[in-house]
Amino acid sequence: MFKLLLVAVLVGCAYSCGVPYYEPIMSRVVGGEDVRPHSWPWQISLQYSSGDRWGHTCGGTLIATNWVLTAAHCISNSRTYRVALGKHNLLEEEAGSVIIAAEKIIVHEKWSSLFIINDIALVKLAEHVELSDTIQPSCLPANEALLPNDYPCFVTGWGRLYTNGPIAENLQQALLPVVDHATCTQRDWWGSQVKPTMVCAGGDGVVSGCNGDSGGPLNCHGDNGTWEVHGVVSFGSGLSCNYAKKPTVFTRVSAYINWINEKIASN
Repeated sequence: MFKLLLVAVLVGCAYSCGVPYYEPIMSRVVGGEDVRPHSWPWQISLQYSSGDRWGHTCGGTLIATNWVLTAAHCISNSRTYRVALGKHNLLEEEAGSVIIAAEKIIVHEKWSSLFIINDIALVKLAEHVELSDTIQPSCLPANEALLPNDYPCFVTGWGRLYTNGPIAENLQQALLPVVDHATCTQRDWWGSQVKPTMVCAGGDGVVSGCNGDSGGPLNCHGDNGTWEVHGVVSFGSGLSCNYAKKPTVFTRVSAYINWINEKIASN
């Protein structure tokens, strides 16, 4: 159903999901690096109002012209949100970027902050965004798709450059290979804290997601060569962002395809 919906909103333009106009430079740099500008055109900045200012709080993924995927833990009922699309540098005015208010936010009904489960939310934009070379949606993975151990994926975001460090100005990317469920649930890894509805990536003690990356995508190439959002940044080690055997844990998007379809169709 979702693919039909997505086709409907993309008809009449030259852009399709998961195919960036500017191809990302996929070097295997340790520790992350600035991305090629606009090479992850579905990456958004979720921002909240604080007085007369707006601040970046989380990442997210454009999955249709008026829907963004993010993490439930990014959302507070007391805050007003907007979405910045087509951004590379958060501090600069940039051609090709737009800001749209959040019309509606749907947090998973069974989200638990205590157990950090069902950490997923949808943001409906107040208007459809016009797709361009700087703004395009990511594809969703197939329902219940699982990636093999060591499958190469990339995390992207404006999170802290290192533990307790500054928030990045330019969008960052880092290679994070998938850690399969059997490995990630071992006692000296994450153990029983990781559920089947989650996917782990990284854990080498060098590269990871960090504060501010929350809600952003785990970008993985699909079988047909398009990029798919396989994960939503959920949590990591409290000891440090890049603690060995404590890979970044993502909400596994393929476990929530039916939920995403249902919420988009009914809203």
